[in-house]
Amino acid sequence: MATTIQNIEILRAYLTGVLDRANHHAQNVNEIALAIAGGIIWRTTDNIRVMSREGEMKNVLWLQVGNRTLCFAYNHNTGNIEVREGSVQGSVITSFNNSTPLADVKSFFENL
Repeated sequence: MATTIQNIEILRAYLTGVLDRANHHAQNVNEIALAIAGGIIWRTTDNIRVMSREGEMKNVLWLQVGNRTLCFAYNHNTGNIEVREGSVQGSVITSFNNSTPLADVKSFFENL
């Protein structure tokens, strides 16, 4: 099930949860997540949706840019935030972690 981010309060709650979990279990993405969030807000052309399970928002987010859907998900095996085409099972387009230069994050979102 997905929760639609309809206002800044929901977005803030989602980002707070993501950053709290990253600070405890995924410190290799706890900084880049903020840059990615900015890119998502900048480029979305429709509602942002996040995975929800039992009333809790999880670390999976779908971004709509025109007719294209991108899925952002944390990969526990690689320790990266992956961007996938269309769904959690979609092909990996790129991945980010704290060593990713901010210029690369900007370039990715700029070219969507």
